[in-house]
Amino acid sequence: MNREYHVWHSPSLNRRMELLVFGHAGARVVVFPTSQGRFYEWEDRDMMETLHEHLERGWLQIYCVDSVDAESWYCRWAHPGGRSYRHHQYFEYIRNEVLPLTEHKNPNPFLMMVGASFGAYHAMAFGLKYPDKVDRIIGLSGAYDIRFMTNGYSDDYVYFNNPMQFIPNEHDGYRLSLLRHLDIVMAVGREDRLLESSRAMSRELWAKGIGNALREWDGWSHDWPYWQKMILHYINGHD
Repeated sequence: MNREYHVWHSPSLNRRMELLVFGHAGARVVVFPTSQGRFYEWEDRDMMETLHEHLERGWLQIYCVDSVDAESWYCRWAHPGGRSYRHHQYFEYIRNEVLPLTEHKNPNPFLMMVGASFGAYHAMAFGLKYPDKVDRIIGLSGAYDIRFMTNGYSDDYVYFNNPMQFIPNEHDGYRLSLLRHLDIVMAVGREDRLLESSRAMSRELWAKGIGNALREWDGWSHDWPYWQKMILHYINGHD
C-alpha cells in the first residue's frame, strides 16, 4: 500500500502541519481525527487496514490531516471568539493548502470529507460550507452544533462554521443547488448521547431539500470497532 508523509509550514496557521496519504488512486478522501487527535490516529486505530482493499485496488486515496483542536474549540481558557477564529484558519488550511495537494497528486474529481466523533463535525461543517468542493460527507457518531463548545456564544466565525446555524438560514439558490448535490451520510448509535445531534442535523438538511441518510445503529456504537464497520458500510455510498 502506498503511504506518504508530508509536512510543511502552513501560511494559514503559521505553524508546522503534518499529514499522511494512503493509496495511489481513486476518489480523494480527507479524514479528520477525533477530538484533539493527530494525523496518524486512523492508521493507529487500524482504519487503513480496514480499508486495505479499497486502497490497494485504487478505489480511494486517503489524506489523514492533523487537528488544531487544542488551539481552537478545546482551548477553553481562551475567549470563544478567538477559538472560532483559529478554527476558521484551520479550514483555510484545509481549503487552500490540503485540497490543492490532493488535486496535484490525484486528478480524480470526486472528494469526500470523513470523520468520527468530533472529526464528524469537521467533515460536516467543511462539506456544507464548501459544497462546490465536496461530493460526499460521512459523519460517524458526530456532534454538529458547535455552540456546545462556546457556551452559546456566537459570532461570524462561529456561525459560518456551524452547520446547525447556517443551514436553516440558507436561501441562496446556487448554494442550495450545490448542497443538494452532496451525498451525506450520518451514522450513530441509538444509545449514543449524540444521537439527537445527528437527528437534528438531518432534519435541518431535509427542511432545505438537502437529502441525507441518517443511519441509527444498535447500542452505543461510539468507538473504533463500530466505526470500522460503519466506514466499510458507507464509504461507497449508503443503503
